[in-house]
Amino acid sequence: MILRTLCDYLDRERIRYTVISHSAAFTAQEIAAASHISGREIAKTVIVRLDGELAMAILPASQRIDLEHLAEAAGVGRAELVPEAGFRERFPGCETGAMPPFGNLYGLPVYVSDDLTDDEFIAFNAGTHTELIQLRYRDFERLTAPRILTFALDRV
Repeated sequence: MILRTLCDYLDRERIRYTVISHSAAFTAQEIAAASHISGREIAKTVIVRLDGELAMAILPASQRIDLEHLAEAAGVGRAELVPEAGFRERFPGCETGAMPPFGNLYGLPVYVSDDLTDDEFIAFNAGTHTELIQLRYRDFERLTAPRILTFALDRV
């Protein structure tokens, strides 16, 4: 259901995109492997609370979020991860943990890791654990008007 909504939205905005189906995968790294797309180009959505307010932090699947850097870059006192139970109802029609990175559609601010801006294309969950949407990063940026910050670290 959410896939159709996303496709309709992208079509209205005249954005070129590709829908990619893959076997069920639940972590960003599993999704990268199942879809045969580099983990650098898979944009994972992490729901955070910045000074008590929900927000989306978007970063490459190949990296991990640094909450201290996010708080500092966003100019807030505290950044924390939100457990799935704390945001599940905010994303109707989405499978838990598979929400697309369009905070503008959910009334949430979007913070994007500057590492994602280097790639021409990004792919992200389309509301399910079996479908991705791939589009040009610049189109995503135009639609969501994110704040671009430095807050991702390479996995060790």
